[in-house]
Amino acid sequence: MSERRPSPFKTLLDSEVCTLIEAAPDVYQVRFKNRAANAYLVRGSSRTIMIDVGLSSNYPHLLTSLEQIGVKPDDIDMVVLSHEHLDHIGAAYHFHGRAFIAAHRLAANKIMLRDDFSMLRKMFNEPNVPINVDLWLEEGNLIDLGNFRLNVMYTPGHTSACITLFEQDKGLLFASDTLMPGGVMGGVFGSGSIADYIQSLERLKGLDSKILLSGHGRLSDTPQDDVRIAIQRSHGLLSDTAQLFDALDARANFEPIMQSVRDLNKLDDG
Repeated sequence: MSERRPSPFKTLLDSEVCTLIEAAPDVYQVRFKNRAANAYLVRGSSRTIMIDVGLSSNYPHLLTSLEQIGVKPDDIDMVVLSHEHLDHIGAAYHFHGRAFIAAHRLAANKIMLRDDFSMLRKMFNEPNVPINVDLWLEEGNLIDLGNFRLNVMYTPGHTSACITLFEQDKGLLFASDTLMPGGVMGGVFGSGSIADYIQSLERLKGLDSKILLSGHGRLSDTPQDDVRIAIQRSHGLLSDTAQLFDALDARANFEPIMQSVRDLNKLDDG
């Protein structure tokens, strides 16, 4: 059995509840040890941002991690939410009035309307506190931090509203739940689509990425291998889904549904 190679990333804090890791100069991962998603801090020369913030209950531990690197909540200029799931965005309301909160327009709509089903509120048992989104992001937007320039990529699949941030010069790929180390996929939820997922992964495959900073799990310095495996798995998932529908004999079930619709229309005509 081959030995596991040492991690190229530096651990700065490791407690019972979270781990703080330096992914690159001025780029940090806060990895929580419960169901919360990873949070990332990027400290630029002109402004500082966070990408996702975890669950509301993790906020004190997030502050402890930031304090370790000399960052206070008021130092953060923008919080970028990768999509609408509360394990990524639950603590965002703590930044109201301190930082601009940004998300893709589809995620922003769900968050602002407090769409509990889309946000998975029951799954994460988060308080029903409104989260305001100040900036609605689109494909092609650029977040300029001075020495970091993060390109916004619209990468639906996990949900319809997922975004990925890519720093081309440094090869930093903030892929949220679209891609995780080892080619693990974040699953397809509600508004998501396997076909969209495949297309998004193909886009990530074309990038010259060097470090994968994902929504869950460890950091990875092999993003090209990760995305290749994920594409294979996503095609397998699509094939398995097709076989499932065949097994359920969807056509045979479809006709009675359409007959019921026709019967309802006849009643309306009468």
